[in-house]
Amino acid sequence: MDRETKSSGMTGELALEYIRRRMAEMGHTNYLLRFRHLLLRVNETREIIGYNQIFMLVEPAQDIRIESDVGLFDINEDHANEMQYEHRGRIRTTNLSLSPTNVRFLQAIPNNTSEHADN
Repeated sequence: MDRETKSSGMTGELALEYIRRRMAEMGHTNYLLRFRHLLLRVNETREIIGYNQIFMLVEPAQDIRIESDVGLFDINEDHANEMQYEHRGRIRTTNLSLSPTNVRFLQAIPNNTSEHADN
């Protein structure tokens, strides 16, 4: 893809840079990254607890709803002023589709000590 091509979602490069800056703002320079790929069944709601972590939505889907302590992501929500890609705290992900749906996050988890940096 050339530089002229527009992307409809969060690129991996942008997500990584965003996470690096946000973790630094939160006082964390040492952290682990995990790719979280959730497969949600029809009408399934899954809760993730991610306090002091960042969950960055990549590849947003049309029929998902994500509510967290930071905000909301639901393209179908008529009353939302803004879609939130960053999520923290108590995160509830719901499949609004009539078929199974994939939800992908990059998760940043702070390391408290340097001895765990290679985990």
